[in-house]
Amino acid sequence: MHITNTISQIFGKFAKTKFPSFIQKFINNTYVKSLGLDMSEFRNAKFYNSLNDLFTRELAIARQIDESENTFISPTDSYITQCGKINKELLLQIKGMEYSVEDMLTYNCANNFEKVNNGSYMNFYLSPKDYHRYHAPVDFKINKLVHVPGKLYPVNIKYLNKQIDLFVENERVILECTHNDKLFYMVFVGALNVGQMVFTFEPKVETNTEERDVQIYEYEDKEVKKGDCLGYFKMGSTVVMVWEENFVELEELLNNPVKFGQTIAKKV
Repeated sequence: MHITNTISQIFGKFAKTKFPSFIQKFINNTYVKSLGLDMSEFRNAKFYNSLNDLFTRELAIARQIDESENTFISPTDSYITQCGKINKELLLQIKGMEYSVEDMLTYNCANNFEKVNNGSYMNFYLSPKDYHRYHAPVDFKINKLVHVPGKLYPVNIKYLNKQIDLFVENERVILECTHNDKLFYMVFVGALNVGQMVFTFEPKVETNTEERDVQIYEYEDKEVKKGDCLGYFKMGSTVVMVWEENFVELEELLNNPVKFGQTIAKKV
C-alpha cells in the first residue's frame, strides 16, 4: 500500500471518531474557523458528532438549481481547474500537464473511447472547506460503475502542477452515464485524507482499502434525476466530467468557483 493511502486511513480513523461533546465541539469549531467555512446553508457546527459528519454535511436549506432540460448543472461546490475540448485523445490535468482518455477511463470503457475522444471535459476541484456531496448534473441512466484502486496524492493546485498523471494514478470511481442516448462520464478522484468515497446507490463500493483489483458494477434500470445526491467525499477531492462529441457547449468557467445547481453546459 502506498504511503498516501496509509496516511489517509489514519486520518480517516480520527475523522470518524466521536469524541466527548465538549471536545468534538472544539474540534468542529476550530475546523470551521481555520478554513473559513460558510455554514449559512447548514446546521450549526456543534450539532455534528464527528469530523466526518461535518465534512459530509447535508444542506439544511434547499438549493435552487437550474431545472431546464437543456442544461447540465454543476454536480458540486468546487473550483474549475481546467475545461475544454479533448484534443488528440488528451485532456489537461492543469496547463501543461496532459493525460489520456484511455488511461483515465481504463480499458473497461474501451468500447466508448471513440465517442469521447473529440468531446468536452471539465475538472471540478473540491477544497476541504467545500460542501462535499455530489449530485446528478442532469437526468440520466447509470450504465456502469468502475472502481479503480490507486494512490491518494493530494489534488490541490500546487500538487496538480508537479505530479504527472495524478488523475490516472489516484484511486477513482468512474460512472458511465447516458442522457437521451448521449454518453458522458463522471470520474470521482480520491485524494490525500479522503478516507472514503461513498455512493448512495451502490453500498458495495469501498474505497481506500487493501483491495487492489478493479471492481465493475453494471446496471439495467438505474436512473437518477437532476439534482439527486449521488454520494459524497470524506474530505475534498476532484470530479472530472467527460462528454461525447457534439453533446454540450461548456460555459466559460475556467479558474472560477461554481456551486452545485448552477449551469455549467448547454446541450447542442
